[in-house]
Amino acid sequence: MPPRRWGAPGSQLRGRSGRRSFSTLALLAISVILSLVFLAGRISNFSSSLARVEFWNDPSNAHRGETSRRLSALKRIETYFPREVLDVIIANSEGYQPLNRNIRGGNDQSSSLIKEKMLNMARKDEIALKGKEVLENLKETEAEDQLVIASDAEHVGELVISRSYAEDNSSSKGPDPAQGKKTKMWLQKQNQRLKELMQQSEEEKRKLEDEAIEQPKMVNRATIGKYSVWRSDENENSDSLVRLMKDQLIMARVYASIAQARHNTHLFQSLKLRITESQRSLGEASIDADLAHSALERIREMGKLLTQARKEHPDCYLMVKKLRAMLQSAEVYARTLKKQSTFLSQLAAKTIPKGLNCLALRLNVEYYATPLEQRDFPHQENLEDPSLYHYALFSDNILAASVVVNSTVLHAKESEKHVFHLVTDKLNFGAMKMWFLANPPGKATIHVQNVDEFKWLNASYSPVLRQLEHKAMRDYYFKQDQATSLASMSSNLKYRNPKYLSMLNHLRFYLPQVYPKVDKILFLDDDIVVQKDLTPLWDVDLHGKVNGAVETCGASFHRFDKYLNFSNPHIARNFDPNACGWAYGMNIFDLKEWKRRDITGIYHRWQNMNEDRVLWKLGTLPPGLITFYNMTYALDKSWHVLGLGYNPSIERTEIDAAAVVHYNGNLKPWLDIGFAKYKPHWTKYVKFDHSYLKQCNINE
Repeated sequence: MPPRRWGAPGSQLRGRSGRRSFSTLALLAISVILSLVFLAGRISNFSSSLARVEFWNDPSNAHRGETSRRLSALKRIETYFPREVLDVIIANSEGYQPLNRNIRGGNDQSSSLIKEKMLNMARKDEIALKGKEVLENLKETEAEDQLVIASDAEHVGELVISRSYAEDNSSSKGPDPAQGKKTKMWLQKQNQRLKELMQQSEEEKRKLEDEAIEQPKMVNRATIGKYSVWRSDENENSDSLVRLMKDQLIMARVYASIAQARHNTHLFQSLKLRITESQRSLGEASIDADLAHSALERIREMGKLLTQARKEHPDCYLMVKKLRAMLQSAEVYARTLKKQSTFLSQLAAKTIPKGLNCLALRLNVEYYATPLEQRDFPHQENLEDPSLYHYALFSDNILAASVVVNSTVLHAKESEKHVFHLVTDKLNFGAMKMWFLANPPGKATIHVQNVDEFKWLNASYSPVLRQLEHKAMRDYYFKQDQATSLASMSSNLKYRNPKYLSMLNHLRFYLPQVYPKVDKILFLDDDIVVQKDLTPLWDVDLHGKVNGAVETCGASFHRFDKYLNFSNPHIARNFDPNACGWAYGMNIFDLKEWKRRDITGIYHRWQNMNEDRVLWKLGTLPPGLITFYNMTYALDKSWHVLGLGYNPSIERTEIDAAAVVHYNGNLKPWLDIGFAKYKPHWTKYVKFDHSYLKQCNINE
């Protein structure tokens, strides 16, 4: 059976054409839809771009994005490092919060918390770099410095941790810019503190150890007398090597003590041997030129041994302790030597040199061998002439008295008008008289008297003479068990001078009685030198005063309270403690005014009140200040310059301009202990070519 046909041929053609048009329409619709989809995507991308631009233009959104990216990066970093490495970084960063909290913070954190944690991370990075530098510097220091710095660092860490916990608790409140600034300043101070500690440690090492140990390395290039460590000016009197050896000896004794305490027998014996050798080479040398030739080798050997001792015993604390003990012992010893020196210098000042004793003996022998008719001086008629220039000089030192007379006559314009009244004791009367008989001072008049021949000067008239003859006063001077220690002896020796027992020292208060016919007289001590003509002093108007003298007070020196006991009511009621003192040694006295005011009677009254020495100590200046209170006229200071017997710093121009220079003090020019630079002013008036001076070994 044939197949069934559904339609005619025309209808079939129409069906094919309809299918083609449908396919075309479907393709067209798909194209349109695809175009629309494409356009919609482009529009969406363009809108997204605009939205992103607006998003990043917003500062808060930009920061949030940056934070997100940093968190992502940190999470990726965490995957590359093990847990132990991260813990080390956290421990050394000295931050405020643990690092793993920032890395594993999660997405549920607020933006402010993320921002704060990222700021902490930035701080941690900066602190970690600084901490690394500090740790590297710490490795280069000694153990003691590490302990000190570690203790400070531990304290810093505790503060950081405490602040970290405080910040954790307050992190929900948001970041605080002021707190961040304070934290930064605090970290800077801590870093500066660490640097200062390390620098101070290095400086102390160099001062305490390296100076005495490293310097011997330079000795290889040194020559005796030219090597200098402590100063740049090298001269023939250099003492650099001497001082270096002494420093080495000190260090060696310290290390020897440490080695003995720690039972290091070999080092102890080696140090003792080197100490003995260095002491032998040093000897009594005071400058490098005096050192033995073996000194350089001894210094090098000692330096090597000290370096070895330092390595074996590097305990700086123990070294400092030993040095302090040695310093304290040296200070005690120095104080003892100072007291001994004071005592001996005062003792030397009070003794008479052997040459002066020899001179007095020889002159006495010659005087008593001279016929009586040849023992008188010429021009005795001038002794009571008030129109001449009269001088009073009381002394038992023949050589010193001759210098005073010779220097005065040498500078006098009319020497024949000058009259010298000398008073001495009976032991030196013949010698003093014989010296000036054999060596007359030009045309000047000389008169020598014996104080023991003044019959009017007795204990019933003079209170001081009565006191000097009293047993208590004699015991004060001569009793052996009076002083129980060297300190008490040295402090009181200046008040126990035997010259105070001699009336020669107190005769200055009896000038009108000794010279009743003289109106004006110039009193001179025997330790002065005259450098100019003194006759203008007789023309000075004293304005009704009795005494003309040079004042000695400065801002607070040599005032009345220095000499008198103002705790006594008699002194406190009658005198001003700030009144200016003056000096004996060159004084012009108006004897007429003296008699009118009864100066000697005033002296007697106060001397009677001081019988128990409650108003002043012994001497003549305190009673002189009291006796001539408000009766002293101040002369120009150029007339009388003092201090050549105790002050080594007087200007040469001041000495040269003075009319009189005074060697007051213990260091007299005729003693070996006197200042060498002041002696020429005195020795040029001594006749060293005299036969008696040569026989008694009195040399310039």
